[in-house]
Amino acid sequence: MDNEFVDISTSLTLQFGYGIGHILNDVCASLWFTYFLVFFHLVLEFTASQSGTLMLIGQVVDALATPFVGYHSDHTDNVLSARYGRRKLWHLFGTLCVLASFPFIFSECLGCSLSHKWAQLYYFAAFIVIFQIGWAAVQISHLSLIPELSQDDHVRTHLTAVRYGFTVLSNLFVYIVTWIILHVTGECDKQQVGPADAWKFRNIVFIVIAVGSIASVLFHAIVRERQTHRHQELLLSPNESGAHGDFLRRPVMYQVAGVYMSTRLVVNMSQILIPLYLHRTLGLAARALAVVPLALYLGSLAAAGMQRLAPKSCTRKFNYFMGSLCALAGFVWIYFGSNDTYKIYFIYVVAVLIGFGGAVMLVTSLALTADLVGAKTEASAFIYGVMSFSDKLSCGLAIALVQKYADGAEDTYYRNAMAWTCGAATLLGLTLTLLLPKISSDTLALNDNTSINDTEDTSTAPIDNI
Repeated sequence: MDNEFVDISTSLTLQFGYGIGHILNDVCASLWFTYFLVFFHLVLEFTASQSGTLMLIGQVVDALATPFVGYHSDHTDNVLSARYGRRKLWHLFGTLCVLASFPFIFSECLGCSLSHKWAQLYYFAAFIVIFQIGWAAVQISHLSLIPELSQDDHVRTHLTAVRYGFTVLSNLFVYIVTWIILHVTGECDKQQVGPADAWKFRNIVFIVIAVGSIASVLFHAIVRERQTHRHQELLLSPNESGAHGDFLRRPVMYQVAGVYMSTRLVVNMSQILIPLYLHRTLGLAARALAVVPLALYLGSLAAAGMQRLAPKSCTRKFNYFMGSLCALAGFVWIYFGSNDTYKIYFIYVVAVLIGFGGAVMLVTSLALTADLVGAKTEASAFIYGVMSFSDKLSCGLAIALVQKYADGAEDTYYRNAMAWTCGAATLLGLTLTLLLPKISSDTLALNDNTSINDTEDTSTAPIDNI
């Protein structure tokens, strides 16, 4: 291992410190994607279109912020960044933005709860903008810190695996806390979510924000980002901007971005729509809105275990194909399932299938992104920013379109929206993956005549929620 990188291969403390650095983002993203529409539509009683507009605003801001943060994170060069670390500096900025804004999103409008909904929309939009800028800064800086900490591919793989593990644990923590609060404080087992539950969501947010804040403090105390001479040369080199342009001129980058975008649509849209599907189509009680998403993430956890046990001969394409089959099976089952047995028992099997399939697809798409970056670590934040731009913009537009026609629609609306939207995105991602050329992870040399099937799958990538 090059001695100008931090040697973390034997430091369990440093690996732990890095892994917990994204917990605040993870818990906020879990609440954002799973319960944002539930809170604004069912609790605050915004229309479906208005709540969809607010989510679209957040996704667009996030989409624009990620490449901006990625570019400037790669180019930050001042006295403070030299002493503290350019990635950690952006991480700290993002953390402060998230803490200053997120609690206000999942609370009633302070001093304006009786105002017209369109007036309240501007109030919440302001906090959403701050939150999404901060979230993007934390996400991109944390991802791009991996190449800064180690040059060894195996250590980088282990770091992404640790990061992924804490992501899953964070989401499980959110759903368990939500289940406890909704179940213990529910008046009856058949009670559905409504305006009287506003205080419950506020308490859930305070609990998860407190845990995320502690994790962020520990991250900054434990992890040391070393500013080396090599990094200074890269920051000052005129060739660095050329690295960004070189990626933008390669068609394979847009193909990988298409795979990542499609995969994120599957994962995020299913996470967003499943609570509304449970509430409106199946008519399940409030606690089901926590238990079923919990089953979905248990499926993700199972996928992580199987990915680590899978033989190295399994290629990127094979893994993505198997994940797609599991996810498609879940969406087809959702479309046809409706009887009492399905509502009581099989809905959990469906959730596990979707969680498992989506996790395998996302791990593989992130591994493809890592292959694309290869040795060009000076442009890593920019590449991750471009990938995030595609997924967040598409997800925001998709949910806004779904919500636009939700008001007054039939009870089966969210069933159809989930099955067709996520199913189509799964097929698109699979098609783009099967058509990918081989990507050399070391030289970024692209050979259109060879198949990515020849590439061994040796990485376990993290799952990010936004």
